[in-house]
Amino acid sequence: MGEKKILKRKKYPKQRSEKKISKNNSRRRTKRIMSKLWFSWCVIIWVQLFEFSISKRELATTPPLPILPLPTSSQLKWQRRELIMFLHFGMNTFTDSEWGTGHEKPSIFNPMGIDTQQWVDVATKAGFSLIILTAKHHDGFCLWPSQYTEHSVIGSPWRNGHGDVVQELVNAAKTRGIDVGVYLSPWDRHDKRYGIEGEYNEYYLAQLQELLTRYGSVQEIWFDGAKGPNATNMNYYFGDWISMVNELQGSINVFSDAGPDVRWVGDEKGFAGSTCWSTINRTSLTIGNASIVGYLNTGDPKGTDWLPPECDVSIRTGWFWHKSETPKKLSKLLEIYYNSVGRNCVLLLNVPPNSTGLISETDMLRLGEFRKAIDTIFSTNLAEGSIIKASSQRGGKTGGFGPENVLDHDHLWTYWAPKDEMKDEHWIEIRGMKEGLKFNVVRIQEAIGLGQRIERHEIYADGNWVANGTTIGYKRLHRLGGVVHARRVRIRIMKSRELPLISSIGLHFDPFWHPKGT
Repeated sequence: MGEKKILKRKKYPKQRSEKKISKNNSRRRTKRIMSKLWFSWCVIIWVQLFEFSISKRELATTPPLPILPLPTSSQLKWQRRELIMFLHFGMNTFTDSEWGTGHEKPSIFNPMGIDTQQWVDVATKAGFSLIILTAKHHDGFCLWPSQYTEHSVIGSPWRNGHGDVVQELVNAAKTRGIDVGVYLSPWDRHDKRYGIEGEYNEYYLAQLQELLTRYGSVQEIWFDGAKGPNATNMNYYFGDWISMVNELQGSINVFSDAGPDVRWVGDEKGFAGSTCWSTINRTSLTIGNASIVGYLNTGDPKGTDWLPPECDVSIRTGWFWHKSETPKKLSKLLEIYYNSVGRNCVLLLNVPPNSTGLISETDMLRLGEFRKAIDTIFSTNLAEGSIIKASSQRGGKTGGFGPENVLDHDHLWTYWAPKDEMKDEHWIEIRGMKEGLKFNVVRIQEAIGLGQRIERHEIYADGNWVANGTTIGYKRLHRLGGVVHARRVRIRIMKSRELPLISSIGLHFDPFWHPKGT
């Protein structure tokens, strides 16, 4: 019996141990199952969150529809230059005239100290990114060795008849990353083919091909519609010329009274209209038609073509260099800037080289003052750091079209857009810090990549009217009647073609502005 008891005692611990092991195994299996389930649930939740985040990104607020017509990429690049340098240089430089007769001898042209690198250096320091040279003016003398006429640098003692001003400028510009354009006068007072329709148009097209195939990229071609009242009647094949230009230079802008890419502003004072649309109807335009200058100056809100204006003006009284002339005062150049760049235009400022072949020291100094003044006025935006509010914003606070966009450094593709359903007055307001805002210039810019829209606007400081205007376009600058101190500046959009889109706002201080009576 004792042995049996001992045997039973030996069995009980073993049975309990087996049960314990079984329970432990069961627990482990349960834990493994729970772990797998927990992991599966985590994966499912993570996938759902990921899909949800993707779906949220897909539901981002879309930009508003554009208003046609729209600018091309070449036109946008041109508009953002703001300043272009014009170089009137040629036979007239040596004859003290503006319009040559065409009977001048090529031997007169002899710029002994010509330095196109100096031209480019002056342009670069003054903030110009494109230089347009008068390759041939009305007198017909060519600054390059054209194979279609002897009336060119070939007949000049300069470089022993082997010179090429166009090539020298292109070479110099390339070293500084400056773009080049050419002016080729349709009116030619020298060539005997002028007046013979077919022959002269062939001649002109041949010279166009020379200029647009020999010298690399050309960013702008200038077709001047000017000619004297007693000039021989001549029918220019502008359609053929423009087609040839676009075939040879894909990214070029063609300037003329009628475009097709850039239009004349209608005067040579450098002033655009206080209302200035980039849109116009090209069918209403003809090159050399003096009766359309008012239409060119203002543009047309119902225009079917995007054809922005270029303001051409000379730093001196004349277009060519004359020993007796001096450059315009800084105050005048700034007035021109406000009324060209500040009215939705590009300023084409002529700086004529002298008979030595250099830009004169007085002109260089004035250009330096001009550049320094622009930088002084506009390099600081006094509105930065301010609180900015708006009447509404497209897509709500996370839509991407909030008023804060007007204070970033993208003046084209980020912008404030109000809600579609808001049909009442739109406004945007800058709220300064405790010390307030002190300024005398207001800058407003539209997102013109989606069309020009604003027809009328007003500006208020602490509830008091300080300025108003019509169009804005790429840039509108308001020089105020005096220095304004304010805590709040509100811009009210009174009338607009569909939703107004504001890409940039700036408050600036111009220390050179002294309006009468202040």
